[in-house]
Amino acid sequence: MGDLLPDGRRATSPGARLRELLAAPEPLLAPGAYDALSARLIEQAGFDAVYMTGFGSTASLIGRPDVGLLSGAEMVDNARRITAAVDRPVIADADTGYGNAINVLRTVAAYEQAGVAGIHLEDQVMPKKCGHMSGKAVIPAEEMAGKIRAAVAARRDPDFVLIARTDSAAVHGIDEAISRGRQYAEAGADALFVEALTSEADLARVAGELRGVAPLVFNWAEGGRTPPLPLARIRELGFALVLFPIGTLLAATVGIRALLARLRADGTPAAALPDLPSFTEFTELIGLPEITELERRFTAG
Repeated sequence: MGDLLPDGRRATSPGARLRELLAAPEPLLAPGAYDALSARLIEQAGFDAVYMTGFGSTASLIGRPDVGLLSGAEMVDNARRITAAVDRPVIADADTGYGNAINVLRTVAAYEQAGVAGIHLEDQVMPKKCGHMSGKAVIPAEEMAGKIRAAVAARRDPDFVLIARTDSAAVHGIDEAISRGRQYAEAGADALFVEALTSEADLARVAGELRGVAPLVFNWAEGGRTPPLPLARIRELGFALVLFPIGTLLAATVGIRALLARLRADGTPAAALPDLPSFTEFTELIGLPEITELERRFTAG
């Protein structure tokens, strides 16, 4: 948990910690957080990394779909709150970098200042769309390579992880996606993310051709277009990072709907309370014991 009072013991940067995890033999599992509370729950469940989902951030902050409506400043603010809440490396969705290569310079600096361990940048045309929606368009590969070079130049911590995502498979086919992956790695990307592949055969081909080029990202998008492979198969294919972007958001939606239905039917939530955390349990979960200890430490008396 991210403490209010740092203890000064962190010896490595968030990016360095993330790189260590990506280099491990097992794939790194990163569930999606859409706010600080969901990030804390991910940490408390024992996961080693947190993924700040753009889809979930958009849904939670403005109640809208992920079609490029949030600004870079709004996304960075959400990232800052999430990194402050947990003691785990946070990987953040940085969409297209919010403009051209010059905008990417500011985007990388802002996310790094927010405390994230790494970001992914995609090659969609702005305004972008969720990778598993139809109607996407991509910029020229050379333009995206320039954005990646800008991102490399902008980072102050050389361990800050830059993930290049291509959405070109849905637009121009898998051959183009693989070609772009190689080009983006040559431009300096630390990892590659080929989005919205629609068959296991395509996943196997991408893994076979690109896993020696850079670590690969598997987006286990809940309900999305990519086949929901078991972890053993993902491991066999050699993916280094597995994102689970919206499961927490969908689960929260189900839970809130159920509570509201009970409240609407009964006039009170009493019947739902046995299935909910107690008030004491929840306040402990969000750090009240730390606050109590700090009050004892710093209050005169």
